[in-house]
Amino acid sequence: MPAPIRLRELIRTIRTARTQAEEREMIQKECAAIRSSFREEDNTYRCRNVAKLLYMHMLGYPAHFGQLECLKLIASQKFTDKRIGYLGAMLLLDERQDVHLLMTNCIKNDLNHSTQYVQGLALCTLGCMGSSEMCRDLAGEVEKLLKTSNSYLRKKAALCAVHVIRKVPELMEMFLPATKNLLSEKNHGVLHTSVVLLTEMCERSPDMLLHFRKLVPQLVRILKNLIMSGYSPEHDVSGISDPFLQVRILRLLRILGRSDDDSSEAMNDILAQVATNTETSKNVGNAILYETVLTIMDIKSESGLRVLAINILGRFLLNNDKNIRYVALTSLLKTVQTDHNAVQRHRSTIVDCLKDLDVSIKRRAMELSFALVNGNNIRGMMKELLYFLDSCDPEFKADCASGVFLAAEKYAPSKRWHIDTIMRVLTTAGSYVRDDSVPNLIQLITNSVEMHAYTVQRLYKALLDDISQQPLVQVSSWCIGEYGDLLVSGQCEEEEPIQDEVLDVLEGLLVSNLSTPVTRGYSLTAIMKLSTRFSSVNRIKKVVSIYGSSIDVELQQRAVEYNALFKKYDHMRFNLDVLYDLVSLLFQANDLLDLLGGNDVMPVIQTTLPTKPASAGGELLDLLGDLSLSGRTTVNGLKIEFTFERANPNPNIAVITIHATNTTEADMTEFVFQAAVPKVSHDLSVTFV
Repeated sequence: MPAPIRLRELIRTIRTARTQAEEREMIQKECAAIRSSFREEDNTYRCRNVAKLLYMHMLGYPAHFGQLECLKLIASQKFTDKRIGYLGAMLLLDERQDVHLLMTNCIKNDLNHSTQYVQGLALCTLGCMGSSEMCRDLAGEVEKLLKTSNSYLRKKAALCAVHVIRKVPELMEMFLPATKNLLSEKNHGVLHTSVVLLTEMCERSPDMLLHFRKLVPQLVRILKNLIMSGYSPEHDVSGISDPFLQVRILRLLRILGRSDDDSSEAMNDILAQVATNTETSKNVGNAILYETVLTIMDIKSESGLRVLAINILGRFLLNNDKNIRYVALTSLLKTVQTDHNAVQRHRSTIVDCLKDLDVSIKRRAMELSFALVNGNNIRGMMKELLYFLDSCDPEFKADCASGVFLAAEKYAPSKRWHIDTIMRVLTTAGSYVRDDSVPNLIQLITNSVEMHAYTVQRLYKALLDDISQQPLVQVSSWCIGEYGDLLVSGQCEEEEPIQDEVLDVLEGLLVSNLSTPVTRGYSLTAIMKLSTRFSSVNRIKKVVSIYGSSIDVELQQRAVEYNALFKKYDHMRFNLDVLYDLVSLLFQANDLLDLLGGNDVMPVIQTTLPTKPASAGGELLDLLGDLSLSGRTTVNGLKIEFTFERANPNPNIAVITIHATNTTEADMTEFVFQAAVPKVSHDLSVTFV
């Protein structure tokens, strides 16, 4: 059989393929030749064939038929065969396949081999793909190699021990005696792997964490030697001595100093030295500073040291590297709750990051900006965030709008500012707000009694400018329906519309293609409400009757029910003048509401009155009976006048004065006066003339 082609020739041939089909044909042809060689038990070229098979595996083609050949190479006495065999085992085998158990004995023999490079191959393979069964069987050999004086084997044994601990945590104590002298090693490779091993043990066991806290002074000394040592070509990276070891030590110090005052105190000075002496012009120095900042924030460090760490992150925000800016924003977001004032000093830089072209940086900057909002900077921060909302991509609008809603609700300096801010959001990004924003804004408007006229005017103007933002249209429709009388009553700051103009706008929403079914429901309900506030009742009846046959079931049901109110209960509609008097009485003379208190109120005047239909004004109109809301009325020749005032010594007491006058010439008999004032303190005086 001719000798198979070499790996280099195979690579060169595959690279000449112009199409995927041509490459696949070459691979299939070579795989067929390799299979034939395996079947013939050709030991001469087995190593070459497995190497080519591994290259095909890295290209994404199936190579599982070479697993047993890897085991045969591992069992070979040649180092070149073992090297390819172990490499193939790490690539083609894992603990889910039972085949890997066949190599346990070979690895055990190689761990006791006289050649350190063979031992190194066995340690690498066990540390890469060893299963829990293999780790239990071979942990003893790994522990022996961890104690050897050979630094080449010690660093590989330390990494292998990390894998063993991850697979079988109960074997951790086996390696504890071997860790005593690891940090005394001068070799940086052994130091590095030893710190990794100690970190793994501390993270997995609280007992180990307590045990290794006594090593903090030794770790501090090693780190100090690294930053104070001169130039060492073997370990120097961009002018910094072994940054990889420095980063690992900082991570271990972070774990050891967490929630421990003594350990944190021991490492405060060295952390300050690293933070001030590390060069920031290179990315290597920035990596060390970032780990230093994380360590300072995670341990019980001094306040000055924490401010220094946040200032480092602030400098990171000015870096041209996007990755550095991103990690700085992420770290500041984690620390803003504990060191709010220190982060506030970098507020302008954080806000500038909202203009960054990178979407990840913009998102982190937006989240951090909302975290910085408080009662002192709410106006300035909202101005910047609303500007960002205007210009940001659609993917940010929903989160930004929600953040503005929450911040405005928590820190609003005034109700007018709150309403203006929410309306600005609805105008800018109304289609992106959450579903609960509409009822929340309606509740806000309802509670802001003194802002009703201003709010309905602003919403009416917004409705004239744009009807595409459905949440804005829904809130506007509700507000016009509820407070439409204020829109045409002369209380507006600008030119007020007439009733027909308001109805034209609401009717336009009903027929607009931009309106959703929910929006049409709001509009129809608003028109119905205006029938008690406007005089154009016939026009409103006509509009409502049209939608009684709408294909939208919800809209049809509303229209049918409203038509029923017009037909059956139209006699309950109270006059518009009465409504204005009621509003005036409720908001300008609230003593009456304080007086009434509960719902179980008896009539104030008991006299014979003409029978009349029930009023739609609720318990308040029922209470007053046939009396005018102005506080003065005449019934069957009896003139009655009410006056209300607060008592000067005690404002919680309402004083009600009633003047009853007989305006007829005849005497009145069987006159009975009864009064009931529940749930409040009262002082009642009655004068008869």
